[in-house]
Amino acid sequence: MSTLRFHAVKESMSRKPIEIQEIEGKRSALFGKKVFNSNALQNFMTKEAYNAIQDAVDHGKKIDRAIADQVASGMKAWAIEVGATHYTHWFQPLTGITAEKHDAFFEPVGPGKAIEKFGGSQLVQQEPDASSFPNGGIRNTFEARGYTAWDPTSPAFVMGTTLCIPTIFVAYTGEALDNKTPLLRALQSIDKSATEVAQYFDKNVKKVIATLGWEQEFFLIDSALAASRPDLTLAGRTLLGHASAKGQQLDDHYFGSIPARAMSYLRDLEMECLQLGIPIKTRHNEVAPNQFEVAPLFEEANLAVDHNSLLMDVMQKVAQRHDFKVLFHEKPFAGINGSGKHNNWSLSTNTGVNLLAPGKTPMSNLQFLTFFINTIMAVYEHADLLRASIATAGNEHRLGANEAPPAIISVFIGNQLTNVLDHLEKVSDGKLTPEEKTDLKLNIVGKIPYVLLDNTDRNRTSPFAFTGNKFEFRAVGSQANCAVPMTVLNTIVSEQLRKFKIEVDALKNKKGMKKDDAIFNVLREYIKKSKKIRFEGDGYGDAWVKEAKKRGLNNIKSAPEALKARVSKETVKLFSDHNVMNKVEIEARHEIELEEYLLRIQIEGRVLGDIATNHVIPTAIKYQNVLIENVRGLKEIFSATEYKKNAAEQLQLISEISNHISNLKSKVNAMIEERKKANVLSNTQKKASAYADHVKPYFDEIRHHSDKLEMLIDDELWPLTKYRELLFTK
Repeated sequence: MSTLRFHAVKESMSRKPIEIQEIEGKRSALFGKKVFNSNALQNFMTKEAYNAIQDAVDHGKKIDRAIADQVASGMKAWAIEVGATHYTHWFQPLTGITAEKHDAFFEPVGPGKAIEKFGGSQLVQQEPDASSFPNGGIRNTFEARGYTAWDPTSPAFVMGTTLCIPTIFVAYTGEALDNKTPLLRALQSIDKSATEVAQYFDKNVKKVIATLGWEQEFFLIDSALAASRPDLTLAGRTLLGHASAKGQQLDDHYFGSIPARAMSYLRDLEMECLQLGIPIKTRHNEVAPNQFEVAPLFEEANLAVDHNSLLMDVMQKVAQRHDFKVLFHEKPFAGINGSGKHNNWSLSTNTGVNLLAPGKTPMSNLQFLTFFINTIMAVYEHADLLRASIATAGNEHRLGANEAPPAIISVFIGNQLTNVLDHLEKVSDGKLTPEEKTDLKLNIVGKIPYVLLDNTDRNRTSPFAFTGNKFEFRAVGSQANCAVPMTVLNTIVSEQLRKFKIEVDALKNKKGMKKDDAIFNVLREYIKKSKKIRFEGDGYGDAWVKEAKKRGLNNIKSAPEALKARVSKETVKLFSDHNVMNKVEIEARHEIELEEYLLRIQIEGRVLGDIATNHVIPTAIKYQNVLIENVRGLKEIFSATEYKKNAAEQLQLISEISNHISNLKSKVNAMIEERKKANVLSNTQKKASAYADHVKPYFDEIRHHSDKLEMLIDDELWPLTKYRELLFTK
């Protein structure tokens, strides 16, 4: 074992779990302790200010400046009591992470005097230097102004000693430069569309809220071991490494007993999350060694997105205390499961009804079927856009590999609901006879089980599955900001519900159909049309790839190719019609996503070339020289016949090493040449495609020869920490 590897492994093995002191009382008492939530609002706010915030949250009403000053005063008093000394507008730029610039409450007011100052103007809006954030060509670098504006629907919180105020982030010209703004617009759109449809069934519905429950998968790797790997440090994943003899094939890690050191980390993480109002409920081992998952309770989608972004930040900070490195990359290790972030999505009314949960009556079940079938139809109509929403460099490695869903978008609904839709598909055209209506309501719609949670099969191979009272978008990558797929999903469902209402109203008004007849007729057509997108089988097999092609479903494996759907005419019209994004914002995001893709592949290529040239090849030559010296010694002490017999294996080994060194060097050189060709391209789409099609394919070829050398060279000499050490060091 190399000296670096030896010390890294020794340091790792000597570590003991950090003992976390249990906080007295119930965990529920900790929940929201560092959040400016309803309780804090009531204690630190005037009644007028409190009501204004509630109106902003519930009804989208604006808060005037005088009220903003009252809110700021109460927020400052609360934050200082919790321990804050600074404040920041916390936002989500198009880098995929969160951003913040801290300002102190402290302000001098005269010689030797100072006050703690924070007013409505500081709360409502700030102007950070935005020149270095991605803008996709919306503005020039010298036009650096960008504005952050308070989002009162997501409560402020204290992280460390800083009051964090969730905000949107826009250019001085008004275009959104963040992930939150389009999401808020999409949520507003689906609220309107879904409310109008829900009123077919209940006139008391005044608001529909999109809910989200994410499941965050990740790896925990000892920080010393991770630091010994340049690829993990710079690219977030291992670019080289022979598979461990033992991986996940025994399924002994999945849902197993959580290792003591990981448990210590998770307990500490949960304590932090509870105080920040993140309702973490579940923790468990995932399939791969050293892979874990945490998941919260469902929340309103905007808040859930904020909480997931915050969680990922907290996870990294807590990991440092426990000498761990958290890997969020979708495929940090070849040959074992990657990490996703399943997005569980549903719609709930202000009357407390989950629109994607079956009810106890035929009418409530018809409501369920309406939203259920419209969601399927939305996915069918906009499958490529949904695929584009999860297209990243990291997720490109994961999709379709080791239990991840394939890149083909399909919908799984289970046998029971398949039978229901098959029955509805056969409903006669036009007005229903009394017998048909009775049969539909009582024998088909009326008999949908009230609880489908245990009756819907689990299908890990489906990218978009119905799981009893929600849809689970399983194809989202673990590094993703949930706002991106949630913006798309809510927009396409809103569009579909809008079309549905137009068609139902047309049948009622023009053909004189009764409401139920009109709904059944429209739903029947949607069932027929969207049938191609429904798939109940194994998404991993080659048979599905062939079947999907017959159905006309796209299998877009390359992220740059998938991202083209983001700027299609249909997409521009869709987002513009729903006021989610204008053409400038759409094209800017497309440019940013392509650039991020090619830069990540570019970095990986550089790191891979560096490791292969400066680590692997010199080590191989060093070991080869040892073998050559040994062979020379054998020639001196043995006769020609004995030498030929005794040196044969070593000569063969020398030959194999030479072959792999030669191939490794030539593949690295070829990759570099392709990178040079790609770098001179000025069109970002062509440049990203060149990296995907001509640079990236060399990664596996380079890896092949390096991994072969790893198994041939003396373990004491090998410079890189091996898979067995990374994955099985607890």
